[in-house]
Amino acid sequence: MKKGKGKSRVKSLFVLLALILFNAQIFGGTTGKIAGRVTDKTSGEPLPGVNIVILGTMMGAASDANGNYYIINIPPGTYSVKASLIGYGSVTITHVKVSADQTTRIDFELTEKAIQMSDVVVSAKKPLIRKDLTSTETKVDVNYIKMLPVEDVGSVINLQAGVVNGHFRGGRANEVKYLVDGVSVNDDYSGDATLTPELNSLQEIQVITGTFNAEYGQAMSGIVNQITKLPGNDYKGNISVYTGDYVSNRKDVYYNIGHISPKDIYNVQGFLAGPVPGLKDFVKFFVSGRSFYDDGYLYGRRMFNPSDSSNFSANNPKDWYVGNTGDNKYVPMNFNRRLTLQGKLVFKVGKGRGIVFNGMYQDRKYRDYNHLFKLDPDGDYKKFQKSFLGSISYTYVINNSAFIDFLASYFNSQFKQYVFQNPLDPRYVNPDRLKDVSGNAFYTGGTENWHFYHDTKTYTGKVDLTWQINNVHQIKTGVEFKYYNLNSKNFQIMIDAYTHFKPQLPKLGAFNYNVYTVNPYKFSSYIQDKIELQYLVVNIGVRFDYFEPDGRYLKNPNKINLLDNFTPPFPDSLMAKATAKYQVSPRIGISYPITDRGAIHISYGHFFQMPAFENLFLNPNFRIPLTGDFPANIGNTIGNANLEPQRTIMYEIGLQQALSNDIGITVTGYYKDIRNLLSTEIHIKNNFRKFGELINRDFGSVKGITISFTKRPVNGFGATLDYTFQIAKGTASDPNEAFDKAQANPPIEANKQLVPLSWDRRHQLNFTLTYGKADNYTISAVGQLGSGLPYTPSFENERIGLENSENKPAFFNVDLYLTKYFKLFNKNAMAFVKIYNLFDVPNEIQVFGDTGRAGYTLELTRQQERPRGVNTLKEFFTRPDFYSPPRQVNAGFTLSF
Repeated sequence: MKKGKGKSRVKSLFVLLALILFNAQIFGGTTGKIAGRVTDKTSGEPLPGVNIVILGTMMGAASDANGNYYIINIPPGTYSVKASLIGYGSVTITHVKVSADQTTRIDFELTEKAIQMSDVVVSAKKPLIRKDLTSTETKVDVNYIKMLPVEDVGSVINLQAGVVNGHFRGGRANEVKYLVDGVSVNDDYSGDATLTPELNSLQEIQVITGTFNAEYGQAMSGIVNQITKLPGNDYKGNISVYTGDYVSNRKDVYYNIGHISPKDIYNVQGFLAGPVPGLKDFVKFFVSGRSFYDDGYLYGRRMFNPSDSSNFSANNPKDWYVGNTGDNKYVPMNFNRRLTLQGKLVFKVGKGRGIVFNGMYQDRKYRDYNHLFKLDPDGDYKKFQKSFLGSISYTYVINNSAFIDFLASYFNSQFKQYVFQNPLDPRYVNPDRLKDVSGNAFYTGGTENWHFYHDTKTYTGKVDLTWQINNVHQIKTGVEFKYYNLNSKNFQIMIDAYTHFKPQLPKLGAFNYNVYTVNPYKFSSYIQDKIELQYLVVNIGVRFDYFEPDGRYLKNPNKINLLDNFTPPFPDSLMAKATAKYQVSPRIGISYPITDRGAIHISYGHFFQMPAFENLFLNPNFRIPLTGDFPANIGNTIGNANLEPQRTIMYEIGLQQALSNDIGITVTGYYKDIRNLLSTEIHIKNNFRKFGELINRDFGSVKGITISFTKRPVNGFGATLDYTFQIAKGTASDPNEAFDKAQANPPIEANKQLVPLSWDRRHQLNFTLTYGKADNYTISAVGQLGSGLPYTPSFENERIGLENSENKPAFFNVDLYLTKYFKLFNKNAMAFVKIYNLFDVPNEIQVFGDTGRAGYTLELTRQQERPRGVNTLKEFFTRPDFYSPPRQVNAGFTLSF
C-alpha cells in the first residue's frame, strides 16, 4: 500500500479545494423555510408590502404584488411570526414549527383598522399533511423526544416505519448515512456511525427512509440528519440524573440478575446555553455533556484467571486436573461506558447565523459478550472507540432570496481492541490454554492474543448555495471534497516455546502483522431544484460522485503464492493500481395535492456508495498461511482496492390523507433493486489452502408497504401507529458468507437465487401513546410487535434446510415513561421513571438451528461425550445472549432553569 505523505499533502489538497469551492455545494440540510400569502380578510384581495417578521430574530420578508412572501435559512425550531401593514391590524401566529429541508406554509388574513384595536394572536397547528413531501421522511423534534421512553438516537430511529434494528427498508446496516448538523459522522473504515449526539443536545432528528434528494450522497438506504441546538438570547440550562438496574425473575437464564445496585446503571447529563457575559449581542454559547454507564445484563463468573491451566485429557473425569485461581466474582461481559461532550460558539457576524464553531467528543469503552469466556471473563477482548468532530461554518446572506454556507470540518475516529493495552503484558498466555477444554465447554484459562487498531481522519470542505429564485423555484447546487488519512494495524501476540513463553510480536509484513496507511479522497457535486406550484411540488436533481482509492490490488489472486518470494512493495508484474470510480445519479420526486387534505407522491432515484475502506485494504500484505485459525478473516481473505461502488435504484409511491382535523394516515409502497454488493470469490493457494477475495457480486431486492396513522395531541392525548410489510431478499446477508460456506464440511454451494436476508422481518407494528396535563404529569408508552427474523435449520452443525427458510418466534416489547412535574426553588423540575421491556418478555433474538428456539436444543437429548471441562451440557447450552435485554427500571430527576 502506498504510504501517506502527511500534512504537506493535506495542505496542498486544501489549497486545491479552496480554488474549487467557489462553485458552491450544499450539504445535508440544516435549515427550513416559511412561505405563504397575505390577503385582506374582508375582500380576499392580496396585500403587497406587508412586513412579515420572525419575532426574536432578524429574519423577515415583505409580501410581493400578489401577496406572496417567503423567508429562508431558518434553523429548525418553534417560532412566532408577525404580519403588519399600516392601516391594518397586525396578526401574530405562534407555535410555528420549522424543520430542515421543509416549507412551512403560513397564510395571513389582515383586517382593516377602522378603530384602535389590539393585535390578533393565533396559535398554529402542525399540519397533518406535508404537501411538499416527495419521499418518505420523518421529523422528530425535541419536544416529542422528551415525552418518550428513549435513551438515544438509535431507539428513536427504530420506531420509524420500515426500519428493523438499524436496517432501512431491507438494506445492510452500513448503507445509512448519519449526519450531525449536515456533516457525516460515519467512519468510512467500517461504514458505521461512530459519533452519536445525545438527545439533550438535539433540536431535531430528520429520518429519510425513501428516495432522498440529490444533496445527499454515499448512502443507499437512508439518511439520518441530527441537528443540534443553537443558543438563544436567554440563558437556559438543564441537569438530569438517574440510576437503575435490570429487574427480572429469570435467574435460570441470567447470572447475577437478583443483585440490584444503583451502580449498575447510572447517568448524569445536562446543558447550558445563552449569551457570553459581556458579549451578549455578539457571542453565544451552548455546552452539553453526558456520562453514562450500563453494567449490562450478561455476566460471567471469574472461576478462572487467564493464566490458569487445567488438564482434561484423561478418560476418567476423576483424573482431570482443574487449576482454578479465580475469586468467583461476577464480571460484566456486555458493559457500556460512554462520555459525550459538545461545545458550540456562535459569533454574530453579518445577517445570517454568523460564524459557528462546533466541537463534539465521544469516548466509549465496551465489551461484546463471548459465551466461551463465561468462566474466564478477563481473557476476552475489550473495545475502545473515541471520536471527535470539529467544524467551523459561516453563513453569508446575499439577500433575502439567497445565502451561502461555508463549512470546513475535521472528523477523527479511533478504534482499539485488545485484552491488555501493552502487547508485551506478561498476563498474555500461550494460546494453547484455550485448547485445554474440548467439546461444549467453557474456557478454563487463556486469552485472546490479537490487537486491532484503526484511526480514520477525515478532512471535509464544503460551500453551500441556496437560491430562492422566486416563489416557485429554489435552487441548491455545489461541490464537496473529502480527504482521508487512514491508518490501520493488527497483529498477533506470539507466545510459545520459540519465544520462551514470553509475549513477542511477529515480523512486520507477516500474515499476522499488518500495517498500512492510505490517503483516498472523494469529490461530489450536484444541482437540484425544488419547484413549488399550487397544484404540484417537484424535487428534481442530479448528483456526481468521484472516488480515488489510493491503493493497489492483486492482478491474479491464483498467483498469490508468488508474493511469498517478495517483501512489500510488490512488483508491478503482480500488482496494479486501483482505478478511480464515479457515477452520475439522477433523482426525482413529485407531490401532487389531490385535495386540501391529501396528497400523492412518487419518487425515483439512483444511489451510489463505495464499500467500507476495510474491505478495500484488508490483509494488505496478501499473505495466506497454509495452516492456522485466524479471527475476522485475517489469514484467509484479501481485500480489493479496485472494488466497484455498490448501487441501488429506488422507487416509491405514497398517499397522505387527513381523516379528520387531528388524525392523518400515510400509505407508502416501495421497491429497491440492489446491485454490486460485496461478496467473496474463492481461490486456492498451492492446490490446498482456500482463501477469499472480496468482489462485487451479491445482489438483492426489497419490496414493501407501510401504513402510518398519526393522532395529533388533543386534550393531552396523542398517538402514532405504523405497520410495515416487507420482503427483503438477496444472495447473501454477509459479504463473507460465500467463504464460510466453502469452508464448511461438506462445502455448501453459494446461493444462486434470492433468499430472505437475516433482517427480513415481514411484519412489524410500532405504536406510541402519550397522555398528560401541562405542568402536572405525562404518561407515555412505546410498543413494538414483529414477526420473527429468519434462520437456517441445522442439526449437529450441518444445514438441514434451505438458507433462512424458517423463522424465529415473534418479537414483542413495551416501554413505559412516567413523569411528574413540580416547582423546586421556583424552577421547573420533574421526577421520572423509565421502564424498558415492561412485561419482561423473553424475546428470542437468536435460536438453536435444530429447534428454532433459544431455550432448548436437541444437543441435550442425543448421546454424546461429556464436555471436557468444568460445566455440564445444560450450563453450556443455556444462552442468555440469545434473548433481548430483561426488564430495566430507571428512576431519576431533572431540573431546568
